[in-house]
Amino acid sequence: MSPRFRSALSAVLIVLACLAVPCGVPAGWAAYGLTDTGRYVAAMAPLADDPAVRDAVADAAADAVGDGVADEVAAGPLNGTVRLFAQDAARSFTRTDAFREGWDAANRTVHDAVLRALRDDRADGRAVTVDLAPVADRVKDRLAEDDVPFARRIPVRHITVTVLPAHEADRLRKGYHVLDVAAFWLPVAAVVFAVTGIAVAACRRRAVTAAGVGTALGGALLALSVVVGRRLTVAELPDAVEGAVDGPAAGAVYDALTGTLRTASWLLVVLGLTVALASWLTGRYGHLLRRRRAPAGTPVAPAPPRPPRPRL
Repeated sequence: MSPRFRSALSAVLIVLACLAVPCGVPAGWAAYGLTDTGRYVAAMAPLADDPAVRDAVADAAADAVGDGVADEVAAGPLNGTVRLFAQDAARSFTRTDAFREGWDAANRTVHDAVLRALRDDRADGRAVTVDLAPVADRVKDRLAEDDVPFARRIPVRHITVTVLPAHEADRLRKGYHVLDVAAFWLPVAAVVFAVTGIAVAACRRRAVTAAGVGTALGGALLALSVVVGRRLTVAELPDAVEGAVDGPAAGAVYDALTGTLRTASWLLVVLGLTVALASWLTGRYGHLLRRRRAPAGTPVAPAPPRPPRPRL
């Protein structure tokens, strides 16, 4: 093959590799990170101490109590008084260990239910629901252990909550299968394209530098996508979710879930720049270092000629 053809083929392969990197990392994060229940619960656990999340939970609980009172009595001063009392009580509860334990149990229950629905192809057309009675029973036991008055008398009812409607579950199930395939093949394709592009290049050192720069640019693009995705996610919350979770709380949840993705994006930037800089320095100063280290009178092989640049 002519040097011009080898350079063009190498450039195409390296571009494909650099494009596969920022696509393969999110796919792997979604397919292997978000689907691990232990990692998901560990990522969500610190949010139990986040003020925005605790206030959002307390407000949602107060609204639920207020709506229940409004169904029993006419709306008026009593409803507002009960709502304020429930809000104060809920905010006090969110600062206890029982809330943290219930938070972890609820996240584990919801994650298991969603994961089973995504992996079960026979669940088409069915909504994803969870029964929070085991979570309430666990919180009740913890309150009793903390000697909270009348904790043993708290009734535990089966509360079925719809996590995902049927149409949303079907759409996510199809996307999950695509991510499961892409999470494996995109990283493999990136490595194969990069290695092949460097191997066929007329100037391999220059190809390595280009691959490093492209990897760093891909990591920077991924980091920018995470930032833009946060703004879009918080701004485009559905009305049903926005009524229960405010912007700061939703942003805290998004940051907790994408922490690994942000770390991976910056690692790609550092790795790519390191490889590119090392390759550039080796090409620029490697020949001079070999000449300095050679004994006096020893002939030093001249630097290999650069391949001719293709004329446009």
